[in-house]
Amino acid sequence: MEPLTEKLRPKKLYEVVGQSHIIGEGKLLSNLVKNKRLFNMIFYGNSGCGKTTIALALMNELDVHYRMLNATINSKKDFEIVFEEAKMYDDLVLIVDEIHRMNKDKQDLLLSYIESGKIILIGLTNSNPFHSINPAIRSRCQMVLLKEITEDDIFNSLDRVKEVYRDIELSDDVKRYISKQSNGDLRYAYNLMEFCYNGFGNSFTIDDIKTINNNINFFHDKNEDGYYDVISAFQKSIRGSDVDASVHYLVRLIEAGDFDILYRRMLVIAYEDIGLANPTMPIKVLTAIESAERLGLPELYKPLTSVVIDMALSPKSNTVERTYLAAINDLKKGNVGRVPKHIRTYNENLYKYPHDYKNHWVKQQYLPDNIKSSVYYKPGDNKYEISMYDFNQKIKS
Repeated sequence: MEPLTEKLRPKKLYEVVGQSHIIGEGKLLSNLVKNKRLFNMIFYGNSGCGKTTIALALMNELDVHYRMLNATINSKKDFEIVFEEAKMYDDLVLIVDEIHRMNKDKQDLLLSYIESGKIILIGLTNSNPFHSINPAIRSRCQMVLLKEITEDDIFNSLDRVKEVYRDIELSDDVKRYISKQSNGDLRYAYNLMEFCYNGFGNSFTIDDIKTINNNINFFHDKNEDGYYDVISAFQKSIRGSDVDASVHYLVRLIEAGDFDILYRRMLVIAYEDIGLANPTMPIKVLTAIESAERLGLPELYKPLTSVVIDMALSPKSNTVERTYLAAINDLKKGNVGRVPKHIRTYNENLYKYPHDYKNHWVKQQYLPDNIKSSVYYKPGDNKYEISMYDFNQKIKS
């Protein structure tokens, strides 16, 4: 049975929801149709933003021969059949869904047909093509970004459901709730509407929807860019001392359910972004993680939220990162040198034992001769590091 999303799929570009930056009078894709031209392109954007719909609408309006394959599902043999078919037509278009998942064999086959012009490629992907697609293929294609569909766009599109379910009764409150839950994914909205119509009848309420679905459709599949965008935003929000944003992204990561990567990221932040400005923070984070693991769902949010608030409000320092990078860069440049004679394993009794001296410090060289003046560590602008550095300088004076 054909799903509602297929029944309502636009056949023409002007019927597509959103994407006004590339569709409309004088816009890119509309001009391609007007000029009856098509080029190798890769459409990229979040799930449900219309990549497949736009590709199929272009095929319909340009009236060209096309085949659609999925890089994950279809075999190398399936691609070879299409390549043979390309020899029969001058205008065969190959639409490849999830193109970022193509293996090397398929990519090598495809590349020769793109170069010869026997096939026009339209790739579809949720991932960033500049990171995930073979550079040789990418260089022969135009990248076309599809933007997220707005809540208002989805709200207005839900009236189209009446074209299929003529007796459906939709209140604005129900449409607004579904639009918000869909989070920019029109396909998700139509699927939810179809499920509710068949489950509750032609008239259903927000409370009905909540009995089956009370979670917003987050775009953060851990195999896609959206997931890593959330992780990136989580760290940058803590680094930027924005408590509200930090907790927001924490909640999204908890909902995603991949706690291993969340815990690792929290520990990284404690050392990388807070570091010596608050040297007890790694211990606090580790304690919160252990508490969360003991509590489990649903209570694990309590220690995690507590420590994330603390992390966001904490003073920040990246001197650990800067100091390490300065030292490793010196090493990579070949600035190594021999260990000074007096601190080697066999040191001919030249080594001065610091604990035998006042303040447990005595002047002697530790770096190799060729880099003995190198300075890697510079204190951050926080009380802890400044006080420690000042003390260190005082005992050396």
